[in-house]
Amino acid sequence: MRAIPRPVLVDVLLAVVLTGLTLATLVDASGSAAPWPAYALAVLTAAPLALRQRAPVVVMAVIGAALAAYSLLGYGDYPNSGVGILIAMFTVATLRPRNVAAAMFLTVMAVVAAACVTSRTDVAWTSAAQSALQVIGAWVLGESTRRWGDRTRRLAERATRAVADERVRIARELHDIVAHHMAVISLQAGVAQYVIDTDVATARKAITTVGDTSREALTEMRRLLDVLRLEDASELAPQPGLAALDDLVDRTRGAGLPVDVVVTGRERALPPGPDLCAYRVAQESLTNALKHAGPATARIDLDYGERTLTLKVTDDGTAARPRRESPTSHGIRGMRERAELYGGVLTAGPADEGGFAVVVRLPLNEAR
Repeated sequence: MRAIPRPVLVDVLLAVVLTGLTLATLVDASGSAAPWPAYALAVLTAAPLALRQRAPVVVMAVIGAALAAYSLLGYGDYPNSGVGILIAMFTVATLRPRNVAAAMFLTVMAVVAAACVTSRTDVAWTSAAQSALQVIGAWVLGESTRRWGDRTRRLAERATRAVADERVRIARELHDIVAHHMAVISLQAGVAQYVIDTDVATARKAITTVGDTSREALTEMRRLLDVLRLEDASELAPQPGLAALDDLVDRTRGAGLPVDVVVTGRERALPPGPDLCAYRVAQESLTNALKHAGPATARIDLDYGERTLTLKVTDDGTAARPRRESPTSHGIRGMRERAELYGGVLTAGPADEGGFAVVVRLPLNEAR
């Protein structure tokens, strides 16, 4: 059996209570001599509120029509002082567009005017003005509630997007950490297995590299997890940057890929974001060369311009690249997203002279 939503139950309870009070008020005012149509119209000024969130415009129209008929038939003042129409006006302003609420407001004002025309008291127009102010107050309150709800939804959507963006950033960091270190470990383990019976010294060196690389990967993973747990970050090492480029190059050379580094321009400290971006691009490019270039050498050209940092990583590998190494592959797409995050541009693809080339240009305006 399907459960009834709680808001519907609340509306039904509100309608039942208000209908009961309306009938009690009508009995006290007119006694048992009131005609039965008066009781029926009094019920219609409150009972439809049970459906106010399902069909707010229809509910308000029914209540307005009942009030108009009650006044035109000369049954006296509104049986519930117009509370039902105020609640209906608030609901329409909350759940429907402003133009619909305005149309319903004009309808209510027509009902009030009709009541004033049929009234024979001197204070009829004063009461009409008071009723108009009450309806406007309900409209404004409903409009404010709708705006608050819209703002809350926008904030929730923004928070959801922020969580998704953070997940992508974390996934990118994990990819950069795991892909590079596992590529080195896999290559060195293969070397050790190949030469363990013929060249013990080389095998021992390869196994040492595997141990050092795995410990470094675990350290970076632990640092990332500690940050995610929101623990005290004061004891954590900073994110890597171009200052750690020499260690990255040494580790790559140890994995079997010769790497040359050429630095031009005035070397200087960079803002943390572009610094990490440049390092990760170099790391991912060298990892791809290790995995896909075959027997090759690599070169890193690092140019510190006045306004732009240019990092170029090339290799002269001749091995056939798998399709995932295309410029739209996951790793290259991640590098391009990193670069665009800091206003940079990244290009990647086969070099004219053979091999593969990755070039990233990052603006350095923040560093000045």
